[in-house]
This record gives sequence, structure tokens and C-alpha cells, in this order.
Amino acid sequence: MRAYVVNKWVHPSELKLIIVDVYSSALNFFDFSHGKVAEDSPIPKGCPYKPGDRVFGQAQGCFADKVAVKWQAATRLPNNMTYDQGAGLFITWPTSYEALVGRAELKPGESILVHAAAGGVGIVAVQLAKALGATVIAAAGSQSKLDICKTYGGADYTVNYTEKDWQKEVLRITGGKGVDVVYDPVGRIAESLKCIAFKGRALVVGFAAGQIEKLPLNMVLLKNISVMGIFWGLYTSKEPSRIPIVWEELLGLFASGRIKPIIYDKVFSLDEVTVGLDALERRQTWGKVIVRVKNEEQRIVAKL
Repeated sequence: MRAYVVNKWVHPSELKLIIVDVYSSALNFFDFSHGKVAEDSPIPKGCPYKPGDRVFGQAQGCFADKVAVKWQAATRLPNNMTYDQGAGLFITWPTSYEALVGRAELKPGESILVHAAAGGVGIVAVQLAKALGATVIAAAGSQSKLDICKTYGGADYTVNYTEKDWQKEVLRITGGKGVDVVYDPVGRIAESLKCIAFKGRALVVGFAAGQIEKLPLNMVLLKNISVMGIFWGLYTSKEPSRIPIVWEELLGLFASGRIKPIIYDKVFSLDEVTVGLDALERRQTWGKVIVRVKNEEQRIVAKL
């Protein structure tokens, strides 16, 4: 059965949508894509884009040849980036940047422990922390992923958090002081309190391990620790003025060559989306996992 479902009566011109030819999409908890504004796309009033402009952004249904998005959800992609690189920018980079700069206020010369450092947000945090002048200790669960952290992220040190008393290695590296900042997208804040410095800052980025932590607040009290969260998606409604500032600073860092997107070495086709999602769930991947919908030279024939 096929049918239209009408939620609200509105003239098409009020939707403020553009049509994007999708070339690459990222595998994540949300859909993100990179492509060109389609030649047959409507251009709403106030929209700065024109057909053929390269953009990246957020939309539902990006595993497709074309997708309709609000033009405000799109950002112009730098000319020196590929479609695959652009597909992985939208959530991981501003999340990590705002976590380190806006929330933890990481300073040059400080130390940071990054958990799941070979993953999507982790490898970004490693790069950004290095660009900010910090000493980076990358933590992951295997030697192969620790090697990724050094090779692609530029981490100064690595620790395997599956080993017993791994916190002692962090304390050794920091001369007994502990790290100034903990960046955690996994759910290891409680464990990390054993190797965080006096007046350290712990960033709660996510719970990829599947369990929401319960923290021993006596440790927070005794070490004068600050525990803070980062949920970038909330900035759209709570602090929209911050969004263009973060993107301007990030795009400047990209242009300078001090940071760059890290793509998993297996790029999946549109037919392999479920294979890629399975690899992501099994923690077999590193960096950003990308689905290449089509190559740039392919002609788009699908119509909405």
C-alpha cells in the first residue's frame, strides 16, 4: 500500500527545503551525508546555496541517491575535502571541539586521557587536543587500535584499558599527578577517577559500553573534580549562536592542515549498509565509517 500522510497543511515554499544529491553518508546513531545541491532543487528565500554547491549536514534517510533537507542543516564543504571526508564531519567534530574548548577549556601544556580513542569521536578528540597543545594519552582495548591512535591521531602515549590496573600507567606517564582532563564516550569515568588530577575535569560524552554509570561522588569531592556533559544536539535549541562559531573555528583548523578527517579503511557501498552497521556494533572499526552512495562522476537520474 502507498499513501501520503498529511501532518500539517503548508505551502511547499514554506518548508525551506533543498534537494541534495548524496555521494557519501556516515554510519552512526544518526544519518549524516555529504553531496551537492541538486540541479533541480528548489532554492528557498534566504538560502545561501545554489545548485552544484558542495554541502554536508544532517537529514533522515541519507542512505539514498537524493535527500530533502532544511537548508539551515547544511554547511558548505571546503574544496580540499572529499565527499567521504565530508560525510563524517557533522556530529563528531563539533562534539569533540565543544567538549574540549567550550566545556573543559583544555589549555596548552595540560594532559588529557581520551577513551575509545580510535573511534569516531575519540580519534577526533585526540587530534583536536594535540592541536590545542595538550599531552594526549589515548586509551583503547587492543594494540591495533592503540597503533591507530598514534599513526592517525598523533597521540603521545597509549594505554590499554582492558589490562588490570591500567590507571597506574596513566599515573606513571603523568609523574603521579594524574590527567587534567578525561574525555569519555564509553562509560569509564568511574574507573578514571583513580588517575585524574586534583581539580581535574571529566567529560561525559556518551555511554557506548551500554551502561549509564553511577559515580562515587566521594571521589569527586575529595579531588575537587568537575564532571560535565556535552550534548551537541541541544545547542540547536539552547545556544544556536554557538554553532557557527564552532564551525568557523573547526573549518579554520581544517584549512590550516592541523587536523583532518580520519576514515576507516573499508568504505562500504550502499548495498553493504547492514554489513557496515554490524562491523560498527562489533567494534571492529576505527575512525569514521562511511557508506559511498555513488562516485562523483556518476550522473544522477533519480527524481523525487
